[in-house]
Amino acid sequence: MINKEQLNSNIPEHVAIIMDGNGRWAKKKGFFRAVGHEKGTKAVREAVEGAAEIGIKHLTLYAFSTENWNRPKLEVETLMRLLVSSLKKEIKTLQKNNIRLNAIGNLQALPEKARKELLEVIEKTKDNKHMTLSLALSYGSREELIKTIQEISIKVKNNVLSPHLINEAVINEHLYTKNLPDVDLLIRTSGEQRISNFLLWQIAYAELYFTEILWPDFKKTDLLEAILNYQQRERRFGKTSEQLS
Repeated sequence: MINKEQLNSNIPEHVAIIMDGNGRWAKKKGFFRAVGHEKGTKAVREAVEGAAEIGIKHLTLYAFSTENWNRPKLEVETLMRLLVSSLKKEIKTLQKNNIRLNAIGNLQALPEKARKELLEVIEKTKDNKHMTLSLALSYGSREELIKTIQEISIKVKNNVLSPHLINEAVINEHLYTKNLPDVDLLIRTSGEQRISNFLLWQIAYAELYFTEILWPDFKKTDLLEAILNYQQRERRFGKTSEQLS
């Protein structure tokens, strides 16, 4: 079993995770889907604590997409209830580990109770420095890019911004993730190998890691396995191996 002593100093600054497989885990066990989501909150704790222990500075979790609003009403209500209860339970863990909570996405679409609890925990942890935990809630990358284009277009129309000055920095400033670095490693559980409208701009040069493990079964050791795999890759950013050496 892998342990953190096997890792070298090349720890990714920003890791993003598509937490997939709660429903399939529950079906496999003969439970309702809600049980899978509840079990998945324990995997969140494993990932957060594991990331903090090895020095990852930014961890972003795909918690609820814009498309997830189309799921059965009862399941959506369960997910929102779990969000509120989990935030209340994990505030001590966040404070203990010096972790700042952040959220990206269309937060205005969240139920008032969930949004209120979320903003309260964000406020209480705002001065924590060890790691930033970002929850992607009511998040969709295409919606984010549309919002960004609309905001920039308004500035151009009002002569606040000249079109020829639009560059990557300007676009980054209008994204939900404007205070976060680009993603170094994207992990997806459950064996699915797709991006699902998650951080399309931010993962331009990310390393992608897919695992068959269903999210409720994801442990710290599985995170370490992904990091070790990342450390064995060569990130060239368009250059050749000879240039890097």
